Amino acid sequence: MQTKTEIITSPRLGEAYRQIKHSSGLEMRLYPMQGFNHTYALFATKYGSVDTCFKTGEDADFVKVPEGVAHFLEHKMFENEEGDAFIRYAATGASANAYTSFDRTAYLFSCTENFAQSLEILFDFVSRPYFTDETVEKEQGIIGQEIKMYEDNAEFRAYFNLLDAMYHNNPVRIDIVGTEQSIAQIDKELLYRCYNTFYNLGNMVLCVAGGFDIETVLETADRMLSPAKDITIERAQTDEPKSVRLDYIEQNLPVALPLFHIGFKADPAGERDNVKNQIMDDILLEIIAGDSTPLYRRLYDEGLINSEFSGDAMSSRDYSFAVFGGESRDPARVRDEIAKEITRIKAQGIDPKLFGRYKKASYGSYMGIFGKVESVASFMLSAHFAGVEVYSVTEMIAALTVDDLEARLKVSFDVNRSSMSVVKP
Repeated sequence: MQTKTEIITSPRLGEAYRQIKHSSGLEMRLYPMQGFNHTYALFATKYGSVDTCFKTGEDADFVKVPEGVAHFLEHKMFENEEGDAFIRYAATGASANAYTSFDRTAYLFSCTENFAQSLEILFDFVSRPYFTDETVEKEQGIIGQEIKMYEDNAEFRAYFNLLDAMYHNNPVRIDIVGTEQSIAQIDKELLYRCYNTFYNLGNMVLCVAGGFDIETVLETADRMLSPAKDITIERAQTDEPKSVRLDYIEQNLPVALPLFHIGFKADPAGERDNVKNQIMDDILLEIIAGDSTPLYRRLYDEGLINSEFSGDAMSSRDYSFAVFGGESRDPARVRDEIAKEITRIKAQGIDPKLFGRYKKASYGSYMGIFGKVESVASFMLSAHFAGVEVYSVTEMIAALTVDDLEARLKVSFDVNRSSMSVVKP
């Protein structure tokens, strides 16, 4: 297979980036940015905490694995026979990190010099797994402590308790790190099994933005990466009811004020539609209770919310939800007021002026991404795994109408499909 390059341009921005299918099978999104002296690189696999049941073309049936394997793998990948990758990065001056989310695992670095050496380290340690019984047992203890730490984190618990309340079966309801019981089932054979399935270069992407040379990336990839085995991955579909599992869930932890999250469960769609739906949900969160709305001001003036109040939306392969969260002395009252406002907007329609304001704000927010190196690389990664082209997202926003948002409001903010999670003192 030959390396194939496509130049993606944006007449609106007057910019372009390279979309490359490397001969190894790895997809690359390379965005040189003039005037920047630092570079940000992400090497990621489409594998996250929700991928607990899957099969390849070589499997007779689906394989079910314990929760937390993707996160466990992320921790273990930095170690091999030669030591820790972080030590190697220290020699190049790069700042390195990694993260696991519901649907991806990403390894990253940022640097102002020695880009080629840092990229070589990235390709090397992510491409060479090294697991032993001893290192797995040691990591179980480390992650076990991490799990206990999260159990005492009020914000973390309020959020994942909400997902546990909203979802019956979908693995998004389980903490990304897993549980002490689930990680106890992980061994080196399981790690190699999941690595060989999901860390196939055909399931991965490299996104680089900033002050770098494209030829340096290609030369390093040619030298470091071998052609990937042709593999197909089928992810099991979760049988998830439309209803929420619990209307309300509560936990007590040492907090000054009650923390709350109010979640609205919606139906996932295809990848491209999920992107558009999330954009619309983000705008709707602002229209319902953004910081310039009458509802926000009323709740704030009455001392029912403070500056911590915010909204967030998420749509991915098999889940979609929108959340309001913050601190309040009376979370139930906040939930009631939000429900009343949603009902009012559905009955009266969205104010066209409010729609125009938040549509412009959303458009400006996405356009602002292209002025930040880290944001560009992260945006390319999200767009790739969502199956859309980067510049098309701003076009989606530009094409939105009031009718689009009113139709979305009816299905994504159903008060009968909502849950509340509260962490009380």
